[in-house]
Amino acid sequence: MSTAPLSTGAPEPATDRTVVGENLSLPLFRTLSGTLAGHPYLKVVVDRAEATWHLLDTAAHPFHVDYIATAVLGMDLAELDAALDEFNASVYMDPERRFLLGVLSLHTDEDTDGRERTFLVLETTEADTMHAELLEFFHAFVRERVDGRLPLLLKPANHSQEEALAAVSEQQVPRILSHELFGTRTRTALNTGEATGRLRCFRTVEEYEAAAGGLGWSDIVAMPCLPDDVRRVAGFVNTAPITPLSHTNVLASGWGIPNAIVRDLGQLVEKDGLDGAWVRYRVREDEITLERLEHPPELRAPAWHQQRIRLEPPLLEDAPVLSLHRLRSADRDRYGTKAANLGELHHVLDSRTADLTAFHGRPRPPRENLYGHLAARLGLRAPSAAELRAAAASFVADTVEAPEGVALPFSLQHRFLTSSPALQQGIGKLKMALELDAGDVLDSLCLQIQHLIRQTPVPESVVREITQASPAELAAGGRLVVRSSSNAEDLPGFSAAGVYDSVTTVRGTGELADAVRQVWASLLSPRSVRLRHQVRISLDDTYMGVIVQAYVPAALGGVLVTCDPTRREDFRNVYLNCSPGSPEQVVEGTVLPQQYLYNTVEGGGRTVALGSWNEGLSSRTRARLADLSLTGRLLQSHFSAPEVDDPLDIEWLLTDQGDFRLVQIRPYAL
Repeated sequence: MSTAPLSTGAPEPATDRTVVGENLSLPLFRTLSGTLAGHPYLKVVVDRAEATWHLLDTAAHPFHVDYIATAVLGMDLAELDAALDEFNASVYMDPERRFLLGVLSLHTDEDTDGRERTFLVLETTEADTMHAELLEFFHAFVRERVDGRLPLLLKPANHSQEEALAAVSEQQVPRILSHELFGTRTRTALNTGEATGRLRCFRTVEEYEAAAGGLGWSDIVAMPCLPDDVRRVAGFVNTAPITPLSHTNVLASGWGIPNAIVRDLGQLVEKDGLDGAWVRYRVREDEITLERLEHPPELRAPAWHQQRIRLEPPLLEDAPVLSLHRLRSADRDRYGTKAANLGELHHVLDSRTADLTAFHGRPRPPRENLYGHLAARLGLRAPSAAELRAAAASFVADTVEAPEGVALPFSLQHRFLTSSPALQQGIGKLKMALELDAGDVLDSLCLQIQHLIRQTPVPESVVREITQASPAELAAGGRLVVRSSSNAEDLPGFSAAGVYDSVTTVRGTGELADAVRQVWASLLSPRSVRLRHQVRISLDDTYMGVIVQAYVPAALGGVLVTCDPTRREDFRNVYLNCSPGSPEQVVEGTVLPQQYLYNTVEGGGRTVALGSWNEGLSSRTRARLADLSLTGRLLQSHFSAPEVDDPLDIEWLLTDQGDFRLVQIRPYAL
């Protein structure tokens, strides 16, 4: 939704070329348009009372509502700011509204004969509630006034508009859905940024692995789908579609390196000879470029070469195996971040006393806060602050559940490691290699230690503690999930997404012991050791807790981040990925998930991509995902305090019984 800021700080353009009442030709479109997501676009306002329309000069009028208020209704910006939400409701939600606001964008594709086709797309803003009759009128009005040689397609801006148009024939209102328009986009920004480096192109994982040992911080890696264990380099380029919530993009975000989908990279490489060349790689929201440099640049080591992350020393004295619901966030120094966050989630849901409204209480100029929007979403009229907090806490507790399970403390891993002289000797050698920066022997030492961990018997006293406290499903031979919970993850500047192991197919005591050892061993994998060493995290301070949970069959699973990863300044939307089955499919990249954006302020959602599936979710399921999205936003107020604008990364599943369960909550690396 367009909103009016208190002040843009930008100088007013010298001229305003806005046109009223004229037909739109392609030259006029290009004169007035700006660029959004790589496409020319033009804002339009239809005035039903005057039976005319306004073609806004993009440079002069960045917001529809500013223009209507000042140029048409004679208001000043102070008046508009004082009643902005009411004004927005009158132009976006009133079924009898005078003004219809939209955007025309220009696109090209190929027709069925392979010939290039240029067409216009008309859409409203994301929170617009325009019903079918208004959408028909809007399209017909614009169609009569646009160059007849250009096809005009209507793009529903949200799921409710898609459903409203379902009863209208496509002959009457030709249309294109969001995922159809952008699903085949040639270039898509995933993580904005800029890097100068040597472009290294790989066609397969095998090609990458053969060269990985020679990759360094000045390389930019390009391949169809980067592996989760990709080295820390200067930039990523994906040549096939991928979700912004993949492990590799979370790493790119945490590392602060550019990442984008560039489906025409092969053409660029062939045209400009880019493979192996020095390039300047820029990823912006609306433009992605790879510029060949004629001479090797003078490079400086990236900032992360000087990065130093300090850990609070872990507490290694004996601690009991505890049920997750008995943990709180302060227990992270004994049980690890993931376990402590799940314990805190239990507390939030069970107590219903946490204030989950802080995000909505932040000023969003010109608004003092978003409490009114939250009240509307919760079905309240003019609630007190206490009533709003209580309603938010109840909404979250009624929408999601926390997983049952137990947490194994660091002290169990410590007892296991110190029980074996061979393990102690191997870890001593690894510490020496790290002190000497002996990178040539690092990988082999790590692999030797991992092998030892997997083969060393777990002391009987440790096995007894694990099995006696583990879920009842263990005794019944039921399936368990064993997850990592380290103190060296989810840290500012070091997310470790996908770095440590989880095991999802565990049955019986013997398999449980093996799975726990595998999770412990992942703390000493070559990759995890190298990544921590790069940011000066000491091996002495690094420990692994473990979460043991009963496996829960899922009808749907995925990941939710409480931001739009590709538009960081957007405080309205959250990004949700999902696929049938477990959330691991999404984060591991074994399928291309369905992708959705949900507005947690005014409401509404839209489909970004259908991924590996031919059709989207039912309207009922999408409505439930809207509730899940608002729940994620509300939980952000608690888990990101005091910086409530810091987004969360939430793994979730929808059980076979139709209940949402959150299986992980962590900071989303920005």
